Amino acid sequence: MEGIPHPIPRTVEEVFNDFKGRRAGLIKALTTDVEKCYQQCDPEKENLCLYGLPNETWEVNLPAEEVPPELPEPALGINFARDGMQEKDWLSLVAVHSDSWLLSVAFYFGARFGFGKSERKRLFQMINDVPTVFEVVTGTVKQVKDQVTAPNNNGKNKSSGRVPSRQSEPQHKAVKMPAPKEDDDGGEEEEEDDEQGATLCGACGDNYGDDEFWICCDICERWFHGKCVKITPAKAEHIKQYKCPGCSSKRAKV
Repeated sequence: MEGIPHPIPRTVEEVFNDFKGRRAGLIKALTTDVEKCYQQCDPEKENLCLYGLPNETWEVNLPAEEVPPELPEPALGINFARDGMQEKDWLSLVAVHSDSWLLSVAFYFGARFGFGKSERKRLFQMINDVPTVFEVVTGTVKQVKDQVTAPNNNGKNKSSGRVPSRQSEPQHKAVKMPAPKEDDDGGEEEEEDDEQGATLCGACGDNYGDDEFWICCDICERWFHGKCVKITPAKAEHIKQYKCPGCSSKRAKV
């Protein structure tokens, strides 16, 4: 449908960046923009597809007219199933098909530009290191809810370095996550890194980065990058109970 209006990725890194952009757009459609996406998938319309674009946006549109299309096409007719099942089940179904489409587009580029065995393996490993759209949308990737001691960043970060528990005061639910420290302790640090790595943004699905601002939803208890939900540290100080976009839209529907 979209053709290829963006620069065509030709290397493993470029294909992976294209994958990440499309993935971010799909996650946005099925989480933060879920109401808008749901409304656009009208069963009264013709066969519709959900497209993730390389610039981290999305669109619901008709499939490409040319045969074969320029790129592999997403699942066709997702709008017809919308009213035949519960919303969460429909979103899960669309998410599964979206994951399949993302892989097909990535390896289409790999085949088109002659990626060898080692390049295909490296591309898959890079893709496999990030949560799937399905995992992010359904919450299959468990968030860290208990207190987890974070590295002290060699003394550069003076804060406690802990992910707040649900019993924390409201003003402490927003936090900056310090960067992991250099490897010097072996086993203990590996276990600590595993715990840290489990904390993923409920909107984009990525791990924490150096000195990033996070906020926790008081309803679903998922963590979000402040930038993904448009909340700044200053705004967080005045929020008594934070509801993420997904929980806000569900409450509005009820």
